[in-house]
Amino acid sequence: MTDGPVAITGTGLVTPAGTDTDSTWDALCEARSLESGDPEPLEGTGVRHSLRVPPLRPGQLEGRGTARTDPFIRFALAAVDEALAASGLDSGSWDGSRVGVVVGCGLGGTTTLHEQHERLARGGPGIVSPYLHPRSLINMAAGAVSLRHGITGPSHTVVAACASGAVALGLGKTLLDAGLCDTVIACGTDAGVTPVVVSGFARMGALSAQKGPDASRPFAADRDGFVISEGAAAVVMEKPAKARARGAEVLGRLLGYGSTSDAHHPTAPHPDGVGAEAAVRQALEQAHLSPADVQTVNAHGTSTPANDLTESRLIARLFPHNPSVTANKGLLGHTLGAAGAIEAVLTLRSLRTGILPPIAHTERPDPELPELDLVLGGARRHSATVALSTSFGFGGSNCALLLDA
Repeated sequence: MTDGPVAITGTGLVTPAGTDTDSTWDALCEARSLESGDPEPLEGTGVRHSLRVPPLRPGQLEGRGTARTDPFIRFALAAVDEALAASGLDSGSWDGSRVGVVVGCGLGGTTTLHEQHERLARGGPGIVSPYLHPRSLINMAAGAVSLRHGITGPSHTVVAACASGAVALGLGKTLLDAGLCDTVIACGTDAGVTPVVVSGFARMGALSAQKGPDASRPFAADRDGFVISEGAAAVVMEKPAKARARGAEVLGRLLGYGSTSDAHHPTAPHPDGVGAEAAVRQALEQAHLSPADVQTVNAHGTSTPANDLTESRLIARLFPHNPSVTANKGLLGHTLGAAGAIEAVLTLRSLRTGILPPIAHTERPDPELPELDLVLGGARRHSATVALSTSFGFGGSNCALLLDA
């Protein structure tokens, strides 16, 4: 049994900026604007800009069951492959019963559901694929990871809207703390850039009406909504003693985790951020830290008017010492259930490199928001050792992760 930091020994990323961690990190630090990935089927949905994952590299993801699966599963498998390779673990020789898988996902196989619904409309139920459910059920990413790597320990899928990926890491830590696993692969994944999903967000006014690569502008005076995106992230977490015993390089540690619910509104955050604050305080208590120990914040930063207002008030209230604040969605858009895991991986990279990537596309902060130390205009050198990453989702889900390196 443990109840302290867990070692992170491998990370993997699949994002619109690239299909590995290094390419995503480089684009983020350069604030390199990404071209829209709007496919033709999105015409008429009201979307003006979206971001898509580029094709996986030849040979990046091979093996039975990888070619014709839904993108949300394919992204997860590629991110996990990179994370395992980075960790140095050989899944062919481990005791799979002591390994757990936790995947966070908000939507599941919406691409498959869309394609099969079109087939049904054209030709009736006789031409619907028998693989519809294996490719679309929301737990199938966790199942595919377990199958690919011979993992027979706990397998869980977390559905907490846009906090799903962050909660997956937190529940992975819980499995390790409880002594149920020696190793946990935690992942966040989503691939929701499909007509019905985009139309729904557009109808509720959540998407930016701007067209172009600078449409996502967290904390900016002219922000007007998020840019829908897709991707995945994975981390390999181990008990510290196990990582030391095998001589693994520890990339960082998950110090604390907090998770709460607003119980306020189906989609709007609590205006006072009380649930979000409670999640942060839970993470601090678990890590045996105080707010003053947090030196930098990777904000949820969706670029929506309501989220950025609530979150900036929360940061200003909890951290009067004014830590540096960045937000990755300015460049990457909102990857929905994958976002919290992607941002945790990028927070770790920031701590290891001593570089804070800028908030892309934000030039003039909203003067109506509390004044924060936003990282704008270019990457910034820093010496922080403790970082907070926050994630919030529809249904009132709040998650906070405290990391160090």
